[in-house]
Amino acid sequence: MKLALFASGTGSNARSLVRAAREQRLEAEFVLIVCDRPRAPVLAFAEEEGIPVFAFSPKEYENKAAFETEIVKELYAKGVERIVLAGYMRLIGDTLLTEYGGRMINVHPSLLPAFPGKDAIRQAWDAGVKVTGVTVHYVDEGMDTGSIIAQEPLYVKETDSFETLTAGIQAVEHRLYPEIVQQWIARPLKTVQTNTEGANHS
Repeated sequence: MKLALFASGTGSNARSLVRAAREQRLEAEFVLIVCDRPRAPVLAFAEEEGIPVFAFSPKEYENKAAFETEIVKELYAKGVERIVLAGYMRLIGDTLLTEYGGRMINVHPSLLPAFPGKDAIRQAWDAGVKVTGVTVHYVDEGMDTGSIIAQEPLYVKETDSFETLTAGIQAVEHRLYPEIVQQWIARPLKTVQTNTEGANHS
């Protein structure tokens, strides 16, 4: 299956997904990386991997519909069937949802609906929660409001720092997301699975 990755930053989740595809744990090919920050580190990774890129600066477009129209053209040109968001820090608009609604998923570093939006790990840390985790969900027009596909909790240890919690969350993301993407591309589009097992007590 031909997939596109949407990313805005360093691309750690993008790297784990591309690695899973290269190791044939993911029956998919990433044929395009879409990035809204032309200098983001993920673009250097895309070049290393030989993955085509569409990088754009939103401020150069009249509105969201204008740049999403360009994105859709790029997706169609590459034959993209589904979209995987991996650190894309921009709400999806009507133009993309019209073309790919129900065919986009995202990973978020909290147990949604808790701590949506930016800096979710920091939000959880500052709130002093004892359990946080990772959510994989469908993308809709809201801020991390799409139907949940899978969740995995992570217990916050007394010895944790913000840095060790961040590393723990990222480790869960990098393992869980490729697994769920593989399940997602192997099953009907609208099937939603919630998995709250497998909490990490270590």
